[in-house]
Amino acid sequence: MLKHPTRRWLAGLGVAGALVAASASPAVAAPAADVELYFQDTTLAADSPGKSQALRLFADQPAVLPDVTVRYDYRSLAGKVTLSDDGNAQCTAPEAGVLVCAETFEVTLDEVYGGQTEPVLIAPTDKAKLGDSGELKISLQVAGKQRGSYTSRVRIGEGVDLAGGPDSKLSAAPGGSFEAPLTVVNVGEKAVEGVVAFFDLDYSIRTKERFSNCLYVEDHLLACQFDEEIPAGEGRTTTLNYQLGKDTYAPGRQYGNAEFMTNADFEDLFGLREDAGARAAARGTGSAKLTLRDAPQKLRAAAAQTDTDRGNNYTSWNITVTGKNGTDLEAIGDTVEGAAGAVVTATVGFRNNGPATLNYIRGDMSVTYLDVDVPAGTTAVEVPAECAPRSGNGTDWGDFGKPGARAYRCLADTISVAGETSTGDFRLRIDKVVPNAQGTVLVNAKCECEGGFRDDLKPANDRALIVVNADSSGGGGGTLPITGTSTGLIAGIGGLLLVAGVGGYLLAKRRRTHFVA
Repeated sequence: MLKHPTRRWLAGLGVAGALVAASASPAVAAPAADVELYFQDTTLAADSPGKSQALRLFADQPAVLPDVTVRYDYRSLAGKVTLSDDGNAQCTAPEAGVLVCAETFEVTLDEVYGGQTEPVLIAPTDKAKLGDSGELKISLQVAGKQRGSYTSRVRIGEGVDLAGGPDSKLSAAPGGSFEAPLTVVNVGEKAVEGVVAFFDLDYSIRTKERFSNCLYVEDHLLACQFDEEIPAGEGRTTTLNYQLGKDTYAPGRQYGNAEFMTNADFEDLFGLREDAGARAAARGTGSAKLTLRDAPQKLRAAAAQTDTDRGNNYTSWNITVTGKNGTDLEAIGDTVEGAAGAVVTATVGFRNNGPATLNYIRGDMSVTYLDVDVPAGTTAVEVPAECAPRSGNGTDWGDFGKPGARAYRCLADTISVAGETSTGDFRLRIDKVVPNAQGTVLVNAKCECEGGFRDDLKPANDRALIVVNADSSGGGGGTLPITGTSTGLIAGIGGLLLVAGVGGYLLAKRRRTHFVA
């Protein structure tokens, strides 16, 4: 993908436990990849079937891990819980309190989305009691070599059942405000002692409120913690005030949802978020506290609670964006010089001139497609991993990052923020000096693919030139003007992505990337 600087602010705004282990970016063999392990803490309800959990893996570059074996040591929970295979791994129990699982297939890691191993089922035994707790020690081997370890916590709590209120359809114009209802119902048989609303909101949905019991990342709402008790069979509600960013594309739609969870389940999840290096969430500095109506009861001390049915915990908002607010994507070319045999770097891409941001995150689609034609007399010896050889309008998506082609089609990121630039490097070997040799960069390329932008405000600037040895017969000479402003790579952006619901945002930590501004 054309990696985007926006990943810096997409700081784990949605981490609800579901890992997307697929991406448009290719995975290639990279045995030297730095692999990191994460396994969420788990709260189990006594007398429940247990929970399925997977080991999440992330790397600093795309990688394929062969012959993966995971060892789970839960001896500190002996007699309290059991672990068993809940996927397609081949698992054995060499001793009591230890499970060893060999993956049936190679584990593919994308450098943004990561990957995961087959899940295991963690279940309480009939001897498990409220308050029991212990460590789950996990170690990873790849091709017989130790590649990392992680320690997670498992505890026994009380089972409850929360449900989200009805979904809502709303409307607002770019820059406009709207109110969103937030309703939770206790559909279980036991009182719920404290509840957390965890939000997954599109980029354009902002908030100016700063409640003392809510967490924020910049002007994006992450979570609100309510200490009210909700008796069995009762519901509670409140209202949130939101605003659409002025850069919201219109007409269109924006989406948001909230997942309700117990304090213990939120603690398990948020601990993983922090351990994985997400940008810090700040508690609201305002004096006001967001409260749920009709909840005067005080919280009483009790064992940790966990939701036994997470499938009904959501409430969502579908916002129709009214008015008209489009955008202009402008191609960026480059001018390079060199003698025969030299390898030069052409930095190309596009800039979103605004006024609107393009956001295709929920559909996991490229915001645009970029066609790059290599100048005459040169050979592309290194291309971004998000680019594949193109012949006519046909693209060999199976050969991402393959050098040597005369033409390429490149994927962009799933979001392009107004005012930001996305570029990447093509390393060109000059086989023969051809004065003023020209290639092209075309943004908004016509592709029979999902995603892509169709309604550019200024199609005239969709094409730019790659010029090699402008008006020269050797390695020197003048330059030709190009469209846009080239920008080099920025390293160290991230490497971890956890998502909430169908959308979600990024955990930025440590990342090596190809197309970045």
